[in-house]
Amino acid sequence: MKRRTFLNTTTMAGTALGISPKLFASEPWTNAHKFNLKYAPHLGMFKNMAGEDPIAQLHFMADQGFTAFEDNEMKNRPIELQERMKDVMAKRGLQMGVFVAHKIYWKEPNLASGNENLREEFLSQIKASVEVAKRVNAKWMTVVPGHVDLRQDMGYQTAHVVESLKRASDILEPHEMVMVLEPLNFRNHPGLFLSESPQAYEICKAVDSPSCKILFDIYHQQIQEGNLIPNIEACWDEIAYFQIGDNPGRKEPTTGEINYKNVFKFIHGKGYHGILGMEHGNSIEGAAGEQAVIDAYKATDQFL
Repeated sequence: MKRRTFLNTTTMAGTALGISPKLFASEPWTNAHKFNLKYAPHLGMFKNMAGEDPIAQLHFMADQGFTAFEDNEMKNRPIELQERMKDVMAKRGLQMGVFVAHKIYWKEPNLASGNENLREEFLSQIKASVEVAKRVNAKWMTVVPGHVDLRQDMGYQTAHVVESLKRASDILEPHEMVMVLEPLNFRNHPGLFLSESPQAYEICKAVDSPSCKILFDIYHQQIQEGNLIPNIEACWDEIAYFQIGDNPGRKEPTTGEINYKNVFKFIHGKGYHGILGMEHGNSIEGAAGEQAVIDAYKATDQFL
């Protein structure tokens, strides 16, 4: 019996008996791939090969050679599960990536409006996210400033956003945590305040804090502005985190138009030691599609 099949079978049996799946975890495969960068899968990406249990999925990721993990929904998971996931990540050498830090206003303005009540709501959610980050050993959390305020000039909106982020930075700096601002493309998310990397760069310079940096999502910025490598270069000193997705389709590298091997080579050549979140879907359903994701990262990681 293949090791993977054995682990899946014993994990399911253990779960049925009320036994923690992590009791069945063993040492990583000796032939686990050695990636040059810290690519971070998310829950559900390998559910057919690893099973539905989040703990089993973390073990599977580590067995494949991945050294990081991200989870947008971590803040909403039960505390007991957060703690178990933290323990497994520590045991298996998986560094925690981003989780979403606050309620995102997709269709109405919040931070751009300057409304003090909405600002206080945001800041209270940042404080709560600090506790989650402590619990799961996270350093980065995603922030999206929300929808534009069509009743205000962009200059006023920017000033409101900067002030909110300065106050959030005051909360995060003592803990050496970082909120990463994510510009989102106008096709998938029309009407949002933050859409381009130069805009995020300008805001980070205005906030002037080590706790306010850029999340450069390569999929979003390919759609929004293209010119990926020059824009990454121009924003470099404010980028703290990357996310991945090919275009069109927002699936794994090699399925679209982005030359990910060259992009990864450039990022690696800049001396980047951070995380690249695999925030995309699988182009093929089932276990075959999950293996295709693993193979795509092995292929695009061969840039040295």
